[in-house]
Amino acid sequence: MANWNDPQPRQTGFGASGSLNGEAIGQRAGYDMGLRKYMLSIYNYMASGILLSGIVALLMDRLGYVQAMIGSPAMWLVMLAPLGIVFAMSFGANRFATSTLQAMFWGFAVLMGMSLSTIFLVYTDASIASTFFATAGAFAGLSLFGYTTKKDLSGFGSFLIMGVIGLLVAMLVNMFMQSSMLQLAISALGVLIFAGLTAYDTQRLKQMYYQVAGTDFAGKAVVLGALSLYLDFINMFQFLLSFMGQRD
Repeated sequence: MANWNDPQPRQTGFGASGSLNGEAIGQRAGYDMGLRKYMLSIYNYMASGILLSGIVALLMDRLGYVQAMIGSPAMWLVMLAPLGIVFAMSFGANRFATSTLQAMFWGFAVLMGMSLSTIFLVYTDASIASTFFATAGAFAGLSLFGYTTKKDLSGFGSFLIMGVIGLLVAMLVNMFMQSSMLQLAISALGVLIFAGLTAYDTQRLKQMYYQVAGTDFAGKAVVLGALSLYLDFINMFQFLLSFMGQRD
């Protein structure tokens, strides 16, 4: 891999400067093309996963399976299985083959679609669609910012993760309190936190390319990166839906 920390290597001899600079430019051009391909693969996986989840959720609603699932043991499986897959993919990535991670990602997307199908029982189709497109626009802008900004966002990472933990605690507490004001605060903070995570994760994935390029882990990094951005998108969508969604 090229030493990008030393953009002006030592040069000796007549004409060495032009030769080395030309080689560095060629290496950098190839490196940039590799980065674009890497990021595009992540976005393709992520978008395909969201599309698959959306199709499954819509079919579940239209075929009447949502009502049958509510209150059944299958509901708990649909709710908890995606979380188990996320932990398995995150902590077992080194043990799993790339193809295994891919299969787990698609299985996760299907289960998430089944879980998301319940929103059709609460919100109107029009408000779900409008919120989805609003989320897509916000995600695109935030991800572009994370990709292009020169500002190091790594310092926000631990703060945002702590925010996610705080959200989970607040949501658990509100299961017992049933406070509408607390629910509103949770939704507002959720949108802000996952908006920040979208920019942070995009920059993190871009920087990760420097570490995985040309290694066997590169394919795994694409799948794991898609999972991270998928979670950012879906969570931002769900929290935003509590604001924009019109109830049936």
